[in-house]
Amino acid sequence: MFVDEVNLEIHAGDGGDGCLAFKREKYIPMGGPFGGNGGKGASIIFKVDLGLRTLLDLKYNKIIKGKKGENGQGKNQNGKSQDNVYIKVPQGTIIKDLDTGIIIADLTKEDQEVVVARGGRGGRGNTAFKTQYNPAPNFSENGEPGEVRYIKVELKMLADVGLVGFPSVGKSTIISKISKAKPKIADYHFTTLSPNLGVCKDKKNRSFTVADLPGLIEGASKGLGLGDKFLKHIERTKLIAHVIDMGNTENRDPIKDFEIINNELKSYSEKLYNKPQVIVANKMDMPNALENLEKFKKKYNLKVIEISALTNQGLDNLLIELGNYLENIKEEPLISEDIQEDHILYEFKKEDKFDIFKENENTWVVRGKEIEKLFKMANFQTDEGIKRFIKRLTKMGLNEKLESLGANDNDKVKILDYEFDYKK
Repeated sequence: MFVDEVNLEIHAGDGGDGCLAFKREKYIPMGGPFGGNGGKGASIIFKVDLGLRTLLDLKYNKIIKGKKGENGQGKNQNGKSQDNVYIKVPQGTIIKDLDTGIIIADLTKEDQEVVVARGGRGGRGNTAFKTQYNPAPNFSENGEPGEVRYIKVELKMLADVGLVGFPSVGKSTIISKISKAKPKIADYHFTTLSPNLGVCKDKKNRSFTVADLPGLIEGASKGLGLGDKFLKHIERTKLIAHVIDMGNTENRDPIKDFEIINNELKSYSEKLYNKPQVIVANKMDMPNALENLEKFKKKYNLKVIEISALTNQGLDNLLIELGNYLENIKEEPLISEDIQEDHILYEFKKEDKFDIFKENENTWVVRGKEIEKLFKMANFQTDEGIKRFIKRLTKMGLNEKLESLGANDNDKVKILDYEFDYKK
């Protein structure tokens, strides 16, 4: 089964909690803090595997979770960090954040990898907070929550040449003759239900890949037939080889077929329409093929490569011509680096630490990744831990913001499920 698109829910592992402990041994009355740090949670990393051709494995694994880091322990024992989770994907995979619409990565190189969700760091034990001013801190820190992301994983096959054209024009036969690919071939439409990829070599010993893409029809860019599902795979190709049935074996007009397919490419993407294109006139062994070819050349002043895939006529020349075209085509990335996540401007990535809105007359709700992370990492087991949490809220500007919005003494302030009284 060919799967080229799947939505996933990704949960990186939380960091382990820091330990609150004190050294208590005979004859050592002032042993001091003795709690270790928590371990780091597992990150979720996507990595290219050249042996994969589909996203089938991900189709049945819609939620991926990393393990939580181990908690710290007494005697200054740090918790164990968890191993990262590696998800193997085919070359040509694009990963997109569904919440923001941002492209996280475009994986096109062998063994290329990207961290899609980062595991949380381990919380610090009370030993880590020891200072000359506070030699025996009575608080620790919970582990940092791991990132949670909802992503779309989409495969756009990598090929140097993409064979496009109406159903039954001979694309599958061509790729079966010029490579070792074994597509299904039959005398009915839509025999090919998924892209086939083949490696070809011409007489000049130049190697390149060719993709046989399922037949397009009029309206493909709007969802008719299989075209809208597979047009995206043409975006990866450096060169479009437009295969036309010059033998007119199904009583279709080669000129009209050429115009329809090009209109579909243009409707789907202007960039796709402007890709370098070569015309491959197939079925030249048919009686009326030469007559149709003359009409086509009269209408369009384009170079045409004449072949008959059935009789092997012109296939060697086809490979040489494709190799010549590819030598002169500059490779361009499908996704511009400046719109990938790692290249987003700092101003765009930066967001407010929290937002405040009034739930009712006496209740204020505070939301924001930074402040919610602070809440989850706070340990409320001791008074000192609570005071430290409130101090950090004040430092973030929460009190000042609430006062400016008109909050009164004893109003309720909610962060996630936690509610406390506001004091000016």
